[in-house]
Amino acid sequence: MTVLSLKRLAVIALPMAALAGMTTSVQAQEWTPSKSVEFVAPANPGGGWDTLVRTVSRVIQQEGLADENYAAINVPGGGGAVAWAQIARDSGNPHKLFATSPPIILVPLAGASRYDHTDFTPVARLITDYSIVLVSADSEYETINDLFDALKENPGLSVGGGSAPGSMDHISIAGLASAAGLEASSVNYIPFSGGGDAMTNLMGGHIEAVITGAGESVGQLGEGSQIRALGVSSPERLGGGLAEVPTYQEQGVDYTFDIWRGIMGTPDMPEEAVTYYQDLFAEMLETDGWQEARDQLGWIDAYQNSEEFGVFLDEQQAQFSGVLSELGLLRQ
Repeated sequence: MTVLSLKRLAVIALPMAALAGMTTSVQAQEWTPSKSVEFVAPANPGGGWDTLVRTVSRVIQQEGLADENYAAINVPGGGGAVAWAQIARDSGNPHKLFATSPPIILVPLAGASRYDHTDFTPVARLITDYSIVLVSADSEYETINDLFDALKENPGLSVGGGSAPGSMDHISIAGLASAAGLEASSVNYIPFSGGGDAMTNLMGGHIEAVITGAGESVGQLGEGSQIRALGVSSPERLGGGLAEVPTYQEQGVDYTFDIWRGIMGTPDMPEEAVTYYQDLFAEMLETDGWQEARDQLGWIDAYQNSEEFGVFLDEQQAQFSGVLSELGLLRQ
């Protein structure tokens, strides 16, 4: 190669090197929220989604993990369907997140929402919670078997929950009933717009028991409480404020039920925003503030990033399709 050729090569190479440097510089400027993030709980205050949203928001603020505020917003109705419809119309918005759990799979499968998990952007799975059965403190039922013996004698007795028919609470209590020797479809399940509403109706004597997330019930249990727990769906006793609650298995009912909870975003959320949020939540799970709150609520860390969470959601859809089909609740 001649000297002239080498000079020409150098002239061409310099702009390319400069361009490569500019690209690297742009990539290094990672995306961050430019305003307050709307953090939606698709139900009334007091339920599992609400507890997750407010706990996450508080820990992020306390630990100084983000400059912008994560504003908890409650959008109740339809077991989540009302909120999902609103969020679906906000495609591409990187400043809106929502709490999610099995109802994002179950409610659409039961025909109660036109939107399912595939319409939104998976961000991260965070924890596993469990179901718990609660009665009023003065209830005649002392064990989970006492309750189901009564339901066998009188199928009209009702059990309330904070999710729609065919959704998480309903599936949990139906599966428990089946394991206890009843027909799963025989349970008189009464849906409410959130765990808080279900608890209000329990206190008012309108229902016999409530099935809800264990984590959201912690603050209402303990000495002097107006409610009492009959059992929890975990394979082993939980810690914190739930240490005294026996599992179903301890009481001779071979049944467990996991409630995973995570975060999703709007349809077509920008990839750089997804990366930011999934990394933020991974960092949050390592903080002392999170671990203290998690242990108090009886949660188990179960982190998955966006890609892993998306695969998991598809698997859940296949699994729950079979469960709802057995209950006669699957809508085609």
